Amino acid sequence: MSTETPAGRRTVLRGAALAGTVGITGAGLAACGGKKDTADGPTKPVDLGSASAVPVGSAKLYREDRVLVSQPQQGRFKAFSAVCTHQGCVLDSVQGTTASCPCHGSQFDVETGKVVQGPAVAPLPAVDVTERGGKLTAGPGA
Repeated sequence: MSTETPAGRRTVLRGAALAGTVGITGAGLAACGGKKDTADGPTKPVDLGSASAVPVGSAKLYREDRVLVSQPQQGRFKAFSAVCTHQGCVLDSVQGTTASCPCHGSQFDVETGKVVQGPAVAPLPAVDVTERGGKLTAGPGA
């Protein structure tokens, strides 16, 4: 003869609901944890192509090369790492003078690299960039 009392329907449902919540929360935290990309931009000089692709007064994002290039004034270029300083995601868009991170919404000024909106608190690191013969090169020693 068993002395255990079978679990009631309410107890079983509460347990299932709690297990589901813990699973969802754990998955969400795993997605936010750790850096997705640890590099501060290109590790060697990379050819970015035509300088005319970078609009004056805005910027162009080169996601594959992890670099953001702006042209604040005609013929003057600035470059920054396109790796967000918050959690290491690569920036995904530029609107006017603001570049955005898709992971947590951080935004950066494309002319200075400074944080416009957090959660990031550190600016984007500067990257060397040169223009020669209408072509852009970015990275160390560019």
